[in-house]
Amino acid sequence: MLSAIIKKNDTTARWLIGLVSFVVFVAVVILSRVKLDVQLGFDVHVFARINALLNSAVTILLVAALVAVKQQKYVWHKRLMFVAIGLSAVFLISYIAHHLLSAQTQYGGTGWMRTVYFIILITHIFLAAIILPFILFTAYRAMTAEWPAHKKIARITWPIWFYVAVSGVLVYLMISPYYS
Repeated sequence: MLSAIIKKNDTTARWLIGLVSFVVFVAVVILSRVKLDVQLGFDVHVFARINALLNSAVTILLVAALVAVKQQKYVWHKRLMFVAIGLSAVFLISYIAHHLLSAQTQYGGTGWMRTVYFIILITHIFLAAIILPFILFTAYRAMTAEWPAHKKIARITWPIWFYVAVSGVLVYLMISPYYS
């Protein structure tokens, strides 16, 4: 196992993780309701494509990191997970940019596909809204080398994060034909 890279301080960690999670959640909620009317000279839906690519990359990184940890390649696992966290942060910036700069797109599908789309979308939104503190607590437990606690929370975090990444790509593929 790897050694700790930060000193354990659960009180400070809880405060920071809670604060960051709250600020990100509030920023996404507020900024998703704000629209900037600027002409950038390019299709702002490029951000949605970037988001789908970032989610695809995070999906691949999560699977690779799972394989690495199962093979006891802990250094690789750590590197892959930090890259996944970094790409998720870039995703957040791109997501906010897309929603600030583009009008809301209505899904145009009908029938059972419409139902499927909304089930995926609603579960994606709900889980995306709650995953950040799980990711941060899981990373914190790893950085303090608390391996049993890390493993316990990772068993909850990994499948939710994986679903959010995969469903984000699916939502993009289903809504992108309706971008104007």
